[in-house]
Amino acid sequence: MIHSMTAFERREAQGEWGGRSGRLAWELRSVNHRYLEIQPRLPEALRSLEPSVRERVRGQLARGKVECQLRFAADPGGAGGLEVDWDRVDALARIAAEIGARFGDAAQPASTAEILRYPGVIGEPAADPEPLQEAALALLDEALAGLRAHRAREGERLAEHIRSRAEAAQATVAQLAAGREQLQERLRERLTARLAGLPEPSDPGRLEQELAYIAQRVDIDEELERLQAHLQEVLRLLEAAEPVGRRLDFLMQELNREANTVASKSSHVEGSNAALELKVLIEQMREQIQNVE
Repeated sequence: MIHSMTAFERREAQGEWGGRSGRLAWELRSVNHRYLEIQPRLPEALRSLEPSVRERVRGQLARGKVECQLRFAADPGGAGGLEVDWDRVDALARIAAEIGARFGDAAQPASTAEILRYPGVIGEPAADPEPLQEAALALLDEALAGLRAHRAREGERLAEHIRSRAEAAQATVAQLAAGREQLQERLRERLTARLAGLPEPSDPGRLEQELAYIAQRVDIDEELERLQAHLQEVLRLLEAAEPVGRRLDFLMQELNREANTVASKSSHVEGSNAALELKVLIEQMREQIQNVE
């Protein structure tokens, strides 16, 4: 069954991992693209996960532009709150006192605000990053499973649309094939009527030569055979388990080429209308196949 390339999935998890509590959230968005393009958007604390994120996405998806955004919101006041580096504070106070004594302004020690602004005085407590990273990747696996399920559901609707157009195209090709004998008979009658209006009697052998020449010029047997073969392949690929979007896109090009040839060889209104209808059906399939993985 084919999959669509358009889908969205969001997964969240609340917990505490390695001394840091908060909420993890993945948002995955995928749209159609010729190849697989992965765009990770990770918080700075989890930037090292980018290679693993790309590897996991490549293992689940074959085509599409996929945006993978991860957010981590630490719980305020929890294990992920702030702490003071008192050793640094004591060192700053001692240095400030020594500088003040040297320059004669020891009565004006550094203020609390000045100490707090010094880099490294206040920061998040040291925590083991591995549990949080593992939790983020496990949540990504869940989100990818949901995204694939969404793409599969969209693929079912795409397959239904493409299948109905392919079957309609098969019926149109069969209609063109059925009208070949009638077309040859019409050509014979038309040419015989024109020759009958000539003042001199026509040569029966020359009539057959002209009919053979015209029949060869408007013959579409090979084109109809290729059209039927391509349409059967389209229906077969709709049931394939592997990604088939590129193969379907190639078949649309071949179908359109054959339909153009049939239209150029058509010598009557019915054939021209049927060829036009065939081209419309192929274009409707092609538009949907642009979104097939």
